[in-house]
Amino acid sequence: MSVTDREAGPLGRSEAPPAPPEAPGRVLVPYGQGRIRGLDADELGAHGTAMDRLVALGLPVVPGLTVPVDASASLCEPGTARAAVDLIEQLSGRRIGDAGRPLLLRLSASAPSEIAGLPPDLACLGVTPATADDLCAVIGREEALCEVWAATVRMIAEYALDVPGAVLDDALLDTPEPRARVDALLSLVARHGSQPFPGDPAQQLALAARALLGRWDSPRARRSRKAQRLPADLGIALHVQALRIGPADHSGYGTAVSRHPETGRLSPQGSFFRGVRRSAPPPHTSEPLDRLAGGTALLEHSLLTLERHLHAPVSVDFEVRDDEISLLAASTQQRPPLRASVCLAADLARDGALGPEEAVLRISPAQVQELLHPQLRLTGGEELLVKGLPASPGAATGVIVLSSERALELSADGTHVVLVSHETTPADVPGMLASAAVLTGSGGIASHAAVVARGAGKPAVCGAEGLRVDRTAGTARIGGRVLREGDPVSLDGRTGAVYAGTLSVSVAGPPPELSTLLAWADGMRRLGVRVNADTATEVGTAVALGAEGVGLCRTEHQFLGERLPLIRRVILAADPAARDEALVALEHAQHEDFKALLAAVGNRPVTVRLLDAPLHEFLPAPGHAPDAAEEQRAAALREANPMLGLRGVRLALLHERLYPAQAEALFAAWADVAATGVRPELEVMIPLVSLPEELAAAASYVRGAAEAVAARTGVEVPYRLGTMIETPRAALLAGELAEHAEFFSFGTNDLTQLTYGFSRDDVERQVLANYQERGFLTASPFARLDPHGVGALIALAAERARKVRPGIKLGVCGEHGGDPESIAFCDDLGLDYVSCSAHRVPVARMAAAHSALRERRDESGSAR
Repeated sequence: MSVTDREAGPLGRSEAPPAPPEAPGRVLVPYGQGRIRGLDADELGAHGTAMDRLVALGLPVVPGLTVPVDASASLCEPGTARAAVDLIEQLSGRRIGDAGRPLLLRLSASAPSEIAGLPPDLACLGVTPATADDLCAVIGREEALCEVWAATVRMIAEYALDVPGAVLDDALLDTPEPRARVDALLSLVARHGSQPFPGDPAQQLALAARALLGRWDSPRARRSRKAQRLPADLGIALHVQALRIGPADHSGYGTAVSRHPETGRLSPQGSFFRGVRRSAPPPHTSEPLDRLAGGTALLEHSLLTLERHLHAPVSVDFEVRDDEISLLAASTQQRPPLRASVCLAADLARDGALGPEEAVLRISPAQVQELLHPQLRLTGGEELLVKGLPASPGAATGVIVLSSERALELSADGTHVVLVSHETTPADVPGMLASAAVLTGSGGIASHAAVVARGAGKPAVCGAEGLRVDRTAGTARIGGRVLREGDPVSLDGRTGAVYAGTLSVSVAGPPPELSTLLAWADGMRRLGVRVNADTATEVGTAVALGAEGVGLCRTEHQFLGERLPLIRRVILAADPAARDEALVALEHAQHEDFKALLAAVGNRPVTVRLLDAPLHEFLPAPGHAPDAAEEQRAAALREANPMLGLRGVRLALLHERLYPAQAEALFAAWADVAATGVRPELEVMIPLVSLPEELAAAASYVRGAAEAVAARTGVEVPYRLGTMIETPRAALLAGELAEHAEFFSFGTNDLTQLTYGFSRDDVERQVLANYQERGFLTASPFARLDPHGVGALIALAAERARKVRPGIKLGVCGEHGGDPESIAFCDDLGLDYVSCSAHRVPVARMAAAHSALRERRDESGSAR
């Protein structure tokens, strides 16, 4: 978008330049008078309208004028060209040929809109062999003037004076020096042209206009218009600008953008070149803006004014003459850095140029996520090893390790490692946390590796097709490529791409203005945002990112790594006495974990889910049990389909002391924390319920634990009891379940898996990718909530539950809680909150605000 796209605001107007003389000068429109005459881009061209608006904004512009589209051919006439020269001299306060304050002309063209294939600018109009030496002496750089002069003579010779292009090109090839090129071209024109190259500036301008229009009518230009689907007879406006000559130490030209790419702050960034403006300046001759003799204050003012007008980061072309800056062009910056857009949105709202709601809507949830995670800086020459599923955003580089133990060993020495495995288990969690990133050959975006990586804020790629790990040989094979432990790789968890070698990684870190926008967003959203967090550390991270509480504490995740033997002892106990002993140890460990968790939560809500994990995640791998008896017990518990086996409430009903032990640890921990003055809003959740009877039985365990703690401590712990809706049957029987539950949390990972009959660990790479390619699905239902099937079950469950218990609290704690489109769906259903991994909390906050703002706009639109 250029300055032609918005009306000038009340930011100050300069006085309009003097009116042009009568005919033929009446076809000349000085910059700033087009709007006064009722002309728009169709007559003035995009550049003429842009310069008009710059003048209206009170900004310094290069003196110039426009010959409108329907009159552009008149500039080829001597009278009009003479009037144009006189007007430019009047506007600039200089005269062509004046040795003290030299002036030349530049001629350019523009169409009604920004297009490719316009004729190049013709500059240095007005210079002659007799005045060239004096001009070069003023500039101090002969080649700067002569190079531009030669290009102008070359084009006029071919398109206005009928000198064959091949003759001109041959002469230029044989003459490398710029001044000698000019002499050679002038000689060729004298011998082969329809007339000698004139010395009079008006005649030069008339010929330059004929050359530009001839170039625009050439077969090459017509092909360009056809390729852009533009009319063959599309007209162009011509623009005559003052080219004020000055010493190179005090004169030049350059480009600048308004915002610093790293900080996003208002700070002119760009470069400039000394001397006369050239279309292709010599390499390595640019200088930083801070060397501008007149400073950057006026340039900064111009950029700030344009930002307030265009509501976007801007880019300008400018000239410096006698230490004064004048604008040549201005437009919104193409693909501005994200930090710049965020800072500008906040700045505009603080200054009153935008409302806070519009500022929030300018930054998408996806952009929030991009700011929160590092990104690979790609150049195009990287070696792509494999592309898997984008399981956890962010980017990292490191050397390959093939085991959790090796990851811990190398990371302890400060080495960045990427854990590569066929799949991960709870035993791998310490190594995953020590790694910079995780790569697996199996699993999807709801797999163990993906969930743990997202919770820890680590980038991960899962389901990398063709990945074969051989720990014995110390190799990872990807297709035909064999990598060894210690080989470097780079991983992009946002795209799922894995590259060979060590690539550059941008540092994550949003500007403070993002916090400002998110704070505004919090005041606009209806939907609450909680975090899926299992430890005090994760809670602390999430609260710092704006989480309003914990929507899911997965107690099974507290038995990862070193704690894994505790739960194994319970599951694999040889007899009831051994199980009771193991439960005592488990309860003690959980009590300490819960105290730390609740203290970190503070007075916020916290939903604690009692144990729910497939047995295969806790059982030792075949052949790895400490003795034959335990190996036999483990073998007896292994299941063909553990995700549908002995897990959740089913395990608790078979091991009847399991949930009471967990609940007692939780309630005792709450009593301890409450004694310090902190009172979390406790919610206890029963997982994987399909039968009302299951929920009633488990609820009795929890109530008994609360009574036992109250009898022991004298503290009656306030809590809500609820269940996780993750089976289709639970959704259908929501009304009956609501008789026992004060809240529901929809576990959309399992609900999606069971509704579709898709294995969330296996189906994504092989089936879902194919379905998306064939158009059956627009996105993975594990990444974006399916509104028609899974969503319909949630809507039905919400409706039935509210009929039985109108005040029931409803939330979503699957990974969909961090997906913007899924969040909008939950908001439309009137759910109370979504819960997601810690590093997606800001994304969810912004998405919930966008959803609420869209709903308000839709309602206001329908009201009208």
